[in-house]
Amino acid sequence: MDRFATAARALHTALPHALVDTVRAVCADQYGATDVDLWMADYAMTMLQPVTVPPYTAQPVPIRSSDPGRALGAQEPFVCKARYPKPARAHLSRPTKPLAKQPEPGSAVTAHLPVSVRGDRLGVLSVTLPDGRHEPADLSELQQLADVLAHELVVADRDTDLYLQARRATRLTLAAEMQWQLLPGRSCTRPEYTLGAQLEPAYAIYGDNFDWATTADTLTLTVTNGMGDGIKAALLTNLAINALRNARRAGLSLADQAALADQALYAEHQGAQHVAALLFEFDLATGAFEVIDAGSPKIWRLRKGTAEPIELEAQLPLGMFEDTPYIPQHHTVEPGDRLLIVSDGVYASASEHGELFSARPLTRVLSETRLLPATQVPQAVLEALAAHRVPGADSDDAMIICLDWHGRPTPARATPAT
Repeated sequence: MDRFATAARALHTALPHALVDTVRAVCADQYGATDVDLWMADYAMTMLQPVTVPPYTAQPVPIRSSDPGRALGAQEPFVCKARYPKPARAHLSRPTKPLAKQPEPGSAVTAHLPVSVRGDRLGVLSVTLPDGRHEPADLSELQQLADVLAHELVVADRDTDLYLQARRATRLTLAAEMQWQLLPGRSCTRPEYTLGAQLEPAYAIYGDNFDWATTADTLTLTVTNGMGDGIKAALLTNLAINALRNARRAGLSLADQAALADQALYAEHQGAQHVAALLFEFDLATGAFEVIDAGSPKIWRLRKGTAEPIELEAQLPLGMFEDTPYIPQHHTVEPGDRLLIVSDGVYASASEHGELFSARPLTRVLSETRLLPATQVPQAVLEALAAHRVPGADSDDAMIICLDWHGRPTPARATPAT
């Protein structure tokens, strides 16, 4: 059995809480690694948190100005000269076989490898290799190993809190805990599209949320904003998202999904509580999509360098009245289009001069970030929003989703035999 197969098998059979110990051991045994670190992207997507056990003596590193952060942002391996001595950190229990002897300063490199699953950026695996052990074949196999680790981390989250705890730069509120557990991820990539999304304040979000699901032919995307704050808003959003999922998984149309969620919310709250929602269903083959505007989230489109809002017919929020009919509207996205979906906490934020963020700043930042990948746009918009808002003023939740539409690839035609 080759070394990559041996390493991958070790990860597949590792106990959920022992993935870091295992990846350290196999990188040492199979690739001669002298040090291995796993970093998890925090909820705010601003820091990379080391996966350790209490006491947490290892220090986080910023995503924007660190070598591991560079790999996370580019979603490509980044190799640099190893830095010694390293700051003290609390390792997990040492593997059975100790790591290789640490090389002399300047004689090793560290490969920072993105740890991602289908475009969802989980973190970075940093592997330090001695001089002469970082051939392209080694780095390629280590990146494949990081991909295997990413899948194992997703599965491990069912059985351990270790990696979820590592993502926390500070404590989550209970409402935020509920909201983050509802999410399908923070980014997703398919040949037809790339999605990136973010919620803020990441550690105290309460009413805003998003959900997506894909089949061979469709992408369903829902954006919700439960009224109120704290636990009440989180519970309301939880009910709405699970009602929408229940209808979607029953194979109902987009209009019927909205109607079922509307009925579930009204039955529970009799119109006293409602949820603003924006519901999409995209045809992956053509780019045609249905959309239902049932509340406050709004859409902006960047097409051929021009940013503009997409005006929709406003319909009643979910749960406001009994048996509300919902009628989809029909639009089409073209390859190269970018859609930005934002909550009222984004577009309705005002500057100290009273200018709404949706007036000019939002279209400006859309144009300025046109070359960034969809996964990095939400953070860029949030930074622009923070600069726009009145300093110290109370602010609403902010939810941002960026969808880049690539279109379905054309099947390569077979070359005729000669």
